[in-house]
Amino acid sequence: MTEPLENQINSQPETETPQYSLWQMIMYTLKLGAIGFGGPVALVGYMHRDLVEDKKWISESDYSEGLALSQLAPGPLAAQLAIYLGYVHYRILGATLVGIAFVVPSFLMVVALGWAYTRYEGIPWMQAVFYGVGSSVIGIIAYSAYRLTTKSIGKDWLLWAIYLVAAAVTIITESEEVLLFLAAGILVWLVKAPPKQWWRGKKLSSFTVLPLIPLFATAPAASSGTLWNILIFFSKAGAFVFGSGLAIVPFLYGGVVKEFGWLNTQQFLDAVAVAMITPGPVVITTGFIGYLVAGFPGACVAALATFLPCYLFTIIPAPYFKKYGKRPDIAAFVDGVTSAAIGAITGAVIVLGRRSLSDIPTVLIAVVTLAILFKFKKKVPEPAIVLAAAVIGLVLQSS
Repeated sequence: MTEPLENQINSQPETETPQYSLWQMIMYTLKLGAIGFGGPVALVGYMHRDLVEDKKWISESDYSEGLALSQLAPGPLAAQLAIYLGYVHYRILGATLVGIAFVVPSFLMVVALGWAYTRYEGIPWMQAVFYGVGSSVIGIIAYSAYRLTTKSIGKDWLLWAIYLVAAAVTIITESEEVLLFLAAGILVWLVKAPPKQWWRGKKLSSFTVLPLIPLFATAPAASSGTLWNILIFFSKAGAFVFGSGLAIVPFLYGGVVKEFGWLNTQQFLDAVAVAMITPGPVVITTGFIGYLVAGFPGACVAALATFLPCYLFTIIPAPYFKKYGKRPDIAAFVDGVTSAAIGAITGAVIVLGRRSLSDIPTVLIAVVTLAILFKFKKKVPEPAIVLAAAVIGLVLQSS
């Protein structure tokens, strides 16, 4: 008989004493959610730079495990990684409070923008701001991808091969394939730590998030009420969309515009733009959409419905990652998934660049941003670069 989850968590061996308090981690995540521009690619890079390299609160192995789990489970990448890192030393309480701190700042921002949008019938300056910010963000995420690649791939030829294949697949298909991550993990596992006595010891058959899926797949169809429709639709969005936060955009368009007709195409594009010009996770655009559809209650329901599945998909398998993650076979699997994940992140830079860098000014903004980050590294904060790019966008589009 399977042991209850809480008992399994409590029976785990204690981890090393953390070099930080839970409050410090909450405050860091709150700050990241408030000023972390660049979407999922940049955010996971910030977390590695700040928590692994600079503060040394999180070990490289714990970060890699979190990144691997975030890529394998459905939901927004950056939010899941933040939740997992909160879990590393402070378990469910840490995961919960860190997850809330990560989402709340950008949620409040998109609600405020939703209020302004409905009050003033659109935000015409938004596209001008995004013209500059979107270009600068490409430079930021390119630098983040570079740092992740140099720190995580090393000189292992197999990991480099997986990295290049994942990057190529992402560029060609313009999507992130979860099966590729699984295949990469299995390949490295079979090459570096092949199973010798598969069934000896405790099984890892319980290490899965699949039992959760029926909770969302069999949810009763919305019978009445806009809020109920919002709850069901955005729960499915959070439960079944893999990859970075940008991967949720096509799914949202199909439901919000095509199926329910809550927004027209221009309103939906404005919602995506809001997500891109605000810090924090890209999927927070669901809060903006919910506000346009049903006011503040709609925003709350949409955001909660989107992030609750990713929270559950993170904390339920987390104990098994922590318990078995140091085993050679699991470590090899994580290495493979991490290499594919970073390759996909690098490929996403190319995909996003092709969409955002449409003329000479946008290319120049991206190149200058990248040059500044390489030249000055930590001396020039990313929010300052983003603010300067927003001003440039406004000037260029108004002239």
